[in-house]
Amino acid sequence: MSVHVLHESQAKAVKLPGRSLSWLVGNSNININDQLQAANCSVCTIRIPPGEKARPAHSHPNGEEVVYILSGSGRALVAGEVAPVKKGSIVVFPKAAVHMLHNTGKVEMKAICFFAPATSLENYKMFEDVDFPKSAEVNKQAGR
Repeated sequence: MSVHVLHESQAKAVKLPGRSLSWLVGNSNININDQLQAANCSVCTIRIPPGEKARPAHSHPNGEEVVYILSGSGRALVAGEVAPVKKGSIVVFPKAAVHMLHNTGKVEMKAICFFAPATSLENYKMFEDVDFPKSAEVNKQAGR
């Protein structure tokens, strides 16, 4: 057995609304570019410029996603609820929960996303009409 290593700079970035995405790990059923192979998960990095949202809101009907924020700050929308995120935050997007990230900071938000089971963009369910609630609605949810 040999050790398989891929540096993120070797992964081809895909430009999507509000972000770029680079697949790092997939499986034999979901082979995107030349990323590493794993039996039960997939992994990508995303980069969201300041002020942008990773659009559209979406869900993963067949699995979960765990996102770890490597840099930047903003907020996460998960199943209608909003929470702040920053470097070092980890967020779980449960199976089929509609979610989205928004970079509200002044620097690029970079995150690594883990999926189980493995997924690809073809497995995303998109929700074009879902957005973050207005500020007054967020303050009301937070009890302010």
